[in-house]
Amino acid sequence: MTATHHGHIRLAGASLGRHRHICAFFHNSKEGFEILGPFILDGLRCEHKAVHLVSADKREDHITRLRCEGIDTDASQLTGQLEIRTTVDAYLKDGLFDQDRMVEEFSAMASGNASGAFPLSRIVCDMDWAADTPEHLQDLIEFESRVNELWEQHDDIVVCVYDLARFDGGTVVNIMRTHPLVLIGGILRENPFYIPPTQFLAELSERRSEKGGQSAAAE
Repeated sequence: MTATHHGHIRLAGASLGRHRHICAFFHNSKEGFEILGPFILDGLRCEHKAVHLVSADKREDHITRLRCEGIDTDASQLTGQLEIRTTVDAYLKDGLFDQDRMVEEFSAMASGNASGAFPLSRIVCDMDWAADTPEHLQDLIEFESRVNELWEQHDDIVVCVYDLARFDGGTVVNIMRTHPLVLIGGILRENPFYIPPTQFLAELSERRSEKGGQSAAAE
């Protein structure tokens, strides 16, 4: 991460420090936007770039909520300060979730690499697509761990928004283990369940080896 943190950036009443990869758990979109709306508006006022990955069926509702916050969505999109992409286009190109491609995608979004005059990006990702395609969940969890190595090199804030009603307890626990910060119950805090990528990915590899051995033994 670069030396500057670009001032005091706040989310849910808390100041962000070195770690800026956040899993945010809400019960519905309305609850989520009550907390994320002011954060998004503040970023635009600070001349930060806003990148929003939203499901196609939520796009119009998302734009309406932004406008209710006083954001001129048309003007912001014309200047390139606001970029709204669908989650399927971002995460599931050709219907596939490719971890390596996604690392490249997010690297291109990072403020140090993205074109334009914005000092950093505030990236908000709607993760409902993962609930709709459970076959990609294990790869997603591995990716969420891997991508921490990228975000440690940048000042950008990345908020991964998960609907608690759509993911089971085991998945929620694994998601928490891959994010250094967690926002739940409207409170942002350091995540005591977080495991650094090197350790987490080693554990995943060991589990897969054990399963592979058990499968071979059963044949």
